[in-house]
Amino acid sequence: MTTSSTSPTDRRARTRQRLIDHGLELIERQGYEQTTAAQIAAAAGVTEMTFFRHFATKEQLVLEDPYDPFLASGIGEQPRELPPLRRAAAGILAVWRSLPEPEQPEIRRRVRIAARTPALRGAMWRSTGSTEAAIVAQLVDDGTDPLDARVAASAVLAALVTGLYAWADGEVETLGAAIERALAVVGADRD
Repeated sequence: MTTSSTSPTDRRARTRQRLIDHGLELIERQGYEQTTAAQIAAAAGVTEMTFFRHFATKEQLVLEDPYDPFLASGIGEQPRELPPLRRAAAGILAVWRSLPEPEQPEIRRRVRIAARTPALRGAMWRSTGSTEAAIVAQLVDDGTDPLDARVAASAVLAALVTGLYAWADGEVETLGAAIERALAVVGADRD
């Protein structure tokens, strides 16, 4: 009996990363619309069904955001007497500063593809819906008027997406600098 030294979790993570690597390469070379899930799966050496076990859609391969779950908690830790926009910006900035720096080349590729693909630009804004809802819920739970909470969440997300696009296009050197600068514009670091 032969035992594998690689756990199913490790194999799954490697397969997922192969799909991301090959998917981004194909999309950059051929274009998003011209690249199919089947092509990505074949390039990664797996079946199309395996692709869909890892990503519900081709769009998700490019737009997946691992940071959403952390953002509301950072906002909840900010002083409640701060205006909603400042609380949201400062909370997101605090969370960002507490997280390890992500693997930037892959994220830059993803953001660059999204920024340069009209269908994905719209999808990127739609994908911020759950982030916006979490920010609004946290602000409202802490006593902010619902309209004020929605305005604050929308403004912060607009700043973040704009900063991400600028970083992806090389206008800002690091992802951290882009996020810090975008959030500073909406008041994250005001005293």
